Amino acid sequence: MKKRSDKEKDLAFLRGEFEKVNNIFLTGYEKMTVAQDYQLRKTIYEAGGEYKVIKNNLAQKASEGLSSENLFSQLRGMTSIAYTKGDVVALAKALSTYAKANPVFTFKAGLVEGNVIDVKSIGELATMPSKEEIFAKLLYVINAPAQRLVTAMNGVGRNLAVVVDQGVKENKFQA
Repeated sequence: MKKRSDKEKDLAFLRGEFEKVNNIFLTGYEKMTVAQDYQLRKTIYEAGGEYKVIKNNLAQKASEGLSSENLFSQLRGMTSIAYTKGDVVALAKALSTYAKANPVFTFKAGLVEGNVIDVKSIGELATMPSKEEIFAKLLYVINAPAQRLVTAMNGVGRNLAVVVDQGVKENKFQA
């Protein structure tokens, strides 16, 4: 049994984490083996996230007055959390991929940018393109008109040069 001071430290730590992040996934880890748990933690860390096994009461107390309060208000069963300060899509993809390979791992709910989402929405989030893909597409869209303009401008100069060159070869220009 933990001492009261240790419980207060855990509460303060969780509260601090909940204040810093707006992207949290509640997950169930029942019936997972140690090897599966190790692989899950590795997957989450590689995606830029953090993973903690939590006590429901502690999480509820730590989230009081925060945007995550609604997420933790109805917790039941064994619960763990995966959260990130970075790219939420990358974490959702990593968790969804892991859940497909390990059916004992389940989603309960999530909090994305301060809004509570359900399991279906987590799946939809996981199918979105990553930030890098979106930026690459945006840059292509921005760059394409400029590239076409330069090509057209070069074409006019190139065509003029061809006409002048042909005129010189055929002695069409007299001095």
